[in-house]
Amino acid sequence: MDFQRLLLFVALSFVLMMMYQAWQEDYGPKPAPVPVTQSAETQSPDLPPEMAMSAAPGAADTPDTGTGLVSGQRVKVVTDEFVIEIDTVGGDLRKLSLPKYPLVLNEPENPFPLLNDEGSLLFVAQSGLRQASGVQTKTPDHHAIYQASQSEYRMAAGQDSLTVPLVWEQEGLKVTKSYTFYRGRYDIEVSFDIENNSGQPWAGHLYRQLQRNRPAEASSSFGIYTYTGGVIYSDEEKYEKYDFDDMDENNLKREISGGWAAMIQHYFAGAWVPPADEKAIYYSKALDNSRYLLGMMGGAQRVENGGKVQLTSKMYMGPKLQHQMEALAPGLELTVDYGFLTIIAKPIFWLMEKIHGMVNNWGWSIIILTILIKLAFYKLSETSYRSMAHMRKVQPRMQSLKERYADDKQGFQQAMMKMYREEKINPLGGCLPILVQIPVFIALYWVLLESVEMRQAPFILWINDLSTKDPYFVLPILMGASMLIQHRLNPTPLDPIQAKVMMILPIVFTVFFAFFPAGLVLYWVVNNILSITQQWYITKHVVKA
Repeated sequence: MDFQRLLLFVALSFVLMMMYQAWQEDYGPKPAPVPVTQSAETQSPDLPPEMAMSAAPGAADTPDTGTGLVSGQRVKVVTDEFVIEIDTVGGDLRKLSLPKYPLVLNEPENPFPLLNDEGSLLFVAQSGLRQASGVQTKTPDHHAIYQASQSEYRMAAGQDSLTVPLVWEQEGLKVTKSYTFYRGRYDIEVSFDIENNSGQPWAGHLYRQLQRNRPAEASSSFGIYTYTGGVIYSDEEKYEKYDFDDMDENNLKREISGGWAAMIQHYFAGAWVPPADEKAIYYSKALDNSRYLLGMMGGAQRVENGGKVQLTSKMYMGPKLQHQMEALAPGLELTVDYGFLTIIAKPIFWLMEKIHGMVNNWGWSIIILTILIKLAFYKLSETSYRSMAHMRKVQPRMQSLKERYADDKQGFQQAMMKMYREEKINPLGGCLPILVQIPVFIALYWVLLESVEMRQAPFILWINDLSTKDPYFVLPILMGASMLIQHRLNPTPLDPIQAKVMMILPIVFTVFFAFFPAGLVLYWVVNNILSITQQWYITKHVVKA
């Protein structure tokens, strides 16, 4: 297969993939509705009997929010990173917005809502205690009603941390559930301080879970699928996606030491992280109204009469900032999903970060990174362009051979191979160097698509968000023009139909890339310009030789 045919095949395959994914997004089969089961507030995860949960007394007497979640009073918490509402029913984290990440560019008053218990995008974080088998003392689960001493907490200037306590007390058992927030961080510490004055020993389990519904449609960015759903991590199996279809088919029930469980989406994630030495049962369950639970329950903890114990966990709620996530738990940074090319993508992102630290602009970081990658593959590209230049030089002879052997395909192939040997041309010389570079280019593509740093990142002039399309389509047009110039520098295919298709491809790609994030198109434009410069120089000198 000659270089033109290979290029055509790769290009058309890419276009067809994009068309298929876009079609699936708009017209593909939608997930089947989940059969209505018992309410999420009365039905528990499918766990062993000694770990089963039940509704707490009094929960039915409180008003319902309309989503199936019982609601009480709200405690508002404002820090440098969060605006939060905690419900006194269960001490649930019901609403969480991110002021530094506006939902819409240039609307800072409208922060991105990661957690929400209203409307169609339900996503909440729950935790509680469940008494062990045989223990009679009541215990606060996520239906229990806590008491709060304040209705609002604010992190003051210069304050490094803020703790919000909620208290539940009954029959001599006092539980203080506290959230601790830290300045400049998206991890939250959640602790349960248990004081037992019930007159008898107490034993129970700490459980933590995320509850959310299935999005109406699969998450995508300009026709490219981005994963929304559950993820679990263990030392044995590492990073595992456990999506909503998996939860519909089977209830997860697995014993894991340490690890973590998360619900992720494009750019953002919510995760529960237990202590590294805790052995817990990880579980999932599909509930009614397309709601799903993903969580974990620890082993039994015993507190003697008159004794005290503190149980702690951490959660991560925010943008997928790899350094913060990696510091919190092993593998948590993998929620920035670069796919099977992570081993290449992570060093690329590391390099981009270093460049950004110097230029403080992600657009210029993309340009400089593209130049560095081009320099790294300079010799490979040179081999490819020299091969194409030689092919272009012998193009008239190839046309002559085609006319001479018009009715003898085998004779034409033999004569062409003889010419290749005489001119010392490797017909695959233009293909192999390009193939070697493809994994790097794909990895960079996913880095630009998945990194939250690109979200609402400005470049220059009219491009004020590298994660959305160019509003005036200037970059896609420049990309199409650069592809057309590249096409004219390449040898013209002998097949007239193939030549016409190759002429159309720049137009097709311009249309598709018109709706791609500006950061991705910027990379292709810079890469094409560098390729044209290198190819023009080599072609000029080879043809003259």
